[in-house]
Amino acid sequence: MAEQHPMTEAMYYILLALLKPGHGYGMMQRIRELSGGRLEMGPGTLYGVLSRMNREGWILLTGEEGRRKTYAITEAGKTALLAEYGRIKRLAEDGKILEEVGK
Repeated sequence: MAEQHPMTEAMYYILLALLKPGHGYGMMQRIRELSGGRLEMGPGTLYGVLSRMNREGWILLTGEEGRRKTYAITEAGKTALLAEYGRIKRLAEDGKILEEVGK
């Protein structure tokens, strides 16, 4: 597998939200919930990232009802999300040295 570049925060949270298939507005609410209210994602960011991840095969359009489109994460998207989660955990582990600096 080719090395994956770090994800943006928006990409990471969209993929987390899509562990349960959803539509745009629902994803924005779920992202706010998953981030404890820390991240508010607007429609411009959301739909731009959805388009990119659809092209990369990380998500797919599973349904359309009027203007409401429903998306789901693919196996490739889950693999990418797990790789990014592992990368973030390693960063946090490596950064534990900062806790010792102040002692």
